[in-house]
Amino acid sequence: MPSTDAPSRLSRRSLLQLSGASAALIALGIDARSAHADPLPHREGLFSLGVASGAPRPDGAVLWTRLAPEPLAEDGHSDMPLRPVMVDWEVATDEEFADVVARGKALAQPELAHAVHPRVEGLDPGTAHFYRFHVGKQTSPVGRFRTLPAAGSEPDSFSFGVVSCQAWYHGHFTAHRHLAAEEELDLVVFVGDYIYEYGITEANLWRQGAEVGEAHAVETETLEQYRLRYALFKSDPHLQALHARVPAVAVWDDHEVQNNYVGASSSTGISDEMFAHRIAVAYRAFYENMPLDLAALPEGPDTDITIGVDVGSLARFSLLDSRQFRDPAPATAEEQQAEDRTMLGAEQEEWITERLAQSPATWNIMANGVVLVPITEDRVDMWDGYPAARRRLLEAMAGSSNPVMLTGDIHKHVAAEIPADAADPGSAPLGVELVCTSVASDGDGAATDGNTADWLQHDYVKLYDGRRGYVHVRLSAQEMVSSFWVVEWIEADDTAPKQLTARFTTPAGDPRLIPA
Repeated sequence: MPSTDAPSRLSRRSLLQLSGASAALIALGIDARSAHADPLPHREGLFSLGVASGAPRPDGAVLWTRLAPEPLAEDGHSDMPLRPVMVDWEVATDEEFADVVARGKALAQPELAHAVHPRVEGLDPGTAHFYRFHVGKQTSPVGRFRTLPAAGSEPDSFSFGVVSCQAWYHGHFTAHRHLAAEEELDLVVFVGDYIYEYGITEANLWRQGAEVGEAHAVETETLEQYRLRYALFKSDPHLQALHARVPAVAVWDDHEVQNNYVGASSSTGISDEMFAHRIAVAYRAFYENMPLDLAALPEGPDTDITIGVDVGSLARFSLLDSRQFRDPAPATAEEQQAEDRTMLGAEQEEWITERLAQSPATWNIMANGVVLVPITEDRVDMWDGYPAARRRLLEAMAGSSNPVMLTGDIHKHVAAEIPADAADPGSAPLGVELVCTSVASDGDGAATDGNTADWLQHDYVKLYDGRRGYVHVRLSAQEMVSSFWVVEWIEADDTAPKQLTARFTTPAGDPRLIPA
């Protein structure tokens, strides 16, 4: 399980072949100083999917773009020629690029849908930077990122947004529009369901004014279909604006592959052999379309999206994969209680336990795809279905400073104080969980619904709201302030104003959610 604290270098993947793309070619999508590519005939709209940055460090970040003059071309190649194209990139300390501090080349290749992932290094810590790409005479939109504070330093504050579950066809990305406009924002954390695999038909296309072709009407199964689905979602201007505003880190849940899949097994009875291929192409499309470091490059149906990010001594972020390594849902109550059942897998459990135990940070922020706090034992697709694994994680969290879990999945805003003993709802809290509602999934939503009572029956659940929105979090050495924002509608258009449904203060050393 890698951390971004480690130096950037090619791993053992440099000795492997991956689905027709050699690791040598993949490396050229990161650094192509010695490569050559013929000029691309003039094409308009090469940067139609925008730009992004991710995997931030004190000395740099990963940059991303994908060349796509026709992003919704059904072959998954966005009407790009099936040959490499050289992409130049540059980073400056000013938006006019008068002070360029880094530049380089990356090779956009058809094997990776003409996406590039250059890693920028050698920059000053805690500094705002601007970046852009060039192909021939075309220039991309400008993106922005701030390098993380130097190791051991303590910034006055650090702010981040949490978003989840962005079913494009269910409504407009109004939440992204408002989050991108936040005055204080240093990072965005995607906590799962960046895309959805379902076929888009008249029955579920609730985003008014939108139309899609027949190619979108089927469930995604092939690499070309997953690429097309990412292109559709990433064509949204508000999602592009958010990515351009700040670096992103991301975990997945199930819909990046298939609803309710677990580990290597399909939820619809597809054979493991056939499903392994589907996982492989889905994971590859995720890498192609996100600003991820090389460690997330899949080897067939296996990959590692865990990432560690340290914000000086103020915060340690640990992103967890709660989908790829989990045991199947329990068939019986006895099986549910088995001590050897796991949500994260043994290696990842060891990784997060060590990160928490050794953390020098005031705040220890984790992110995963499914809800951690106890709600109801019949929700076996959440941590409720893995009580022994949850107990081990809670024990690790209890040994760290100010643990916080970020979650999505349920399409509801929930704020909860995490009981130290999940079997004893009255036990003292050890940390807090911030569950972000969906950006668009399930359409407009409502403040209350048929599940409200199930959640609010627990005294440690302090908020439940079923509308769409995002969470904004501001950290300082003294406190965490979490603001839960909602919008009243998303199906009709993207004009709904944002509303604050709840704001909580969590003092450092006191794991409570105090209404603010």
